[in-house]
Amino acid sequence: MPVEPSANFPFNNEVFVETPYLANLTERVMMYLKSGFPVHLSGPSGTGKTSLALNIARKLGRPVTLIHGNEDFMITDLVGGNVGYRRKKVIDNFIHNVYSVTESLQQQWLDGRITTACRNGHTLIYDEFTRSRPEVNNILLSILEERTLSLPGFGDGGEDLKVHPEFKAVFTSNPEEYAGIYKAQIALSDRLITIGLENFDIETETAITSAKSGLDAARAEKIVRLVRAFRDSCGQPVVASIRTSIKIARVVSVNGLPMGKDEPAFRQVCADVLHSLVPGPARHGQEKLAGLIGEIIAGIFN
Repeated sequence: MPVEPSANFPFNNEVFVETPYLANLTERVMMYLKSGFPVHLSGPSGTGKTSLALNIARKLGRPVTLIHGNEDFMITDLVGGNVGYRRKKVIDNFIHNVYSVTESLQQQWLDGRITTACRNGHTLIYDEFTRSRPEVNNILLSILEERTLSLPGFGDGGEDLKVHPEFKAVFTSNPEEYAGIYKAQIALSDRLITIGLENFDIETETAITSAKSGLDAARAEKIVRLVRAFRDSCGQPVVASIRTSIKIARVVSVNGLPMGKDEPAFRQVCADVLHSLVPGPARHGQEKLAGLIGEIIAGIFN
């Protein structure tokens, strides 16, 4: 069933499709968060980690701070820092034609996103946090364990910010073999409850594909089965996820394409989308791939 948007949610146009599989995941994550533990959703691209995290944040009903991991992040990008100076000038004209001038310069502090979340009790979603360098993510250790964030350089003597009691954190990550992924430090992983996500069940994939494409459930299910069969049969390291099913279904829906083993336009769409998943060197076997796709389509629409 769709989840209604919250007034505090930053993406109010998003609709989350909830099936028994996703409801179970959501319930488990909510249980850990309410117990005071941050949660880490780990799994391949296209398994709905970010959508699930956003839906959980919506259910918590708190403002959301969203961060996308980036290897170029510095600690100041997450925590904040001194960004400039404030100049104060006082003129004391206490006697005619005789005056004194006092000037002072004060550094201006600007909170980073993590500081904002900690200070105000936001739900932090750190999407693909392992794309940021481990030494930068070390700032999270005291936040998650001692519930304290040290802000060096704040004002004159620094500040130890006590984390707001409503602050909660959900992390997501892709497998380490993906390009641009760092291995998460043990000290940080030990503070998280990690839930591994794989490909959804057929019911969930069908519901999401139908909702995201506008295609009816019966035809969406056929496309889901087609993509799953390709993933299981092609013998190549492909990432045929729910996104793949949505691509095919949306093209079919928007263009009103008839589906079937004898429909050339539908077969071509499937071939184009599925071929794009196969690594470059393997694409040279176009005829073999085309034959495999044709067999799968024939089996699904027989």
